[in-house]
Amino acid sequence: MKKMMCGMFVGILMAGIFCFSAISANASETKTFAPFFPGEQDFLLVNNTGVEINALYVTPHNAKAWGDDILGVATLPAGESVEITFAPKEKAKYWDLRIEDEDGAFIEWDSLNLLTISTVKLYFKNGKATAIVE
Repeated sequence: MKKMMCGMFVGILMAGIFCFSAISANASETKTFAPFFPGEQDFLLVNNTGVEINALYVTPHNAKAWGDDILGVATLPAGESVEITFAPKEKAKYWDLRIEDEDGAFIEWDSLNLLTISTVKLYFKNGKATAIVE
């Protein structure tokens, strides 16, 4: 009886592995049809403002608070860039961005669709903060 139960268990396990493989294969085939993919919000932030960025916040558009400074103790000097990455399970589509200088002066951009943006270039034009997204 134990031998038969062991054989049944192995059979069920093999069937489960086969089904999981088939589901995974189908998921990868249909991935291109999904409206967006978790973790695809990654982008490059380029600081062409001429000012060192001392704090950087990126939060979902519907969030009530900014959360933590993602630069931590580091800064983003003028002319430098940083790659912003998201957890693979992240699903938010629209994000807000906030930068601060050493005096706490800040500039914000909201509702950035990070599923369609790979680069955000920040700069000043005629004394006004501007962002070009690509």
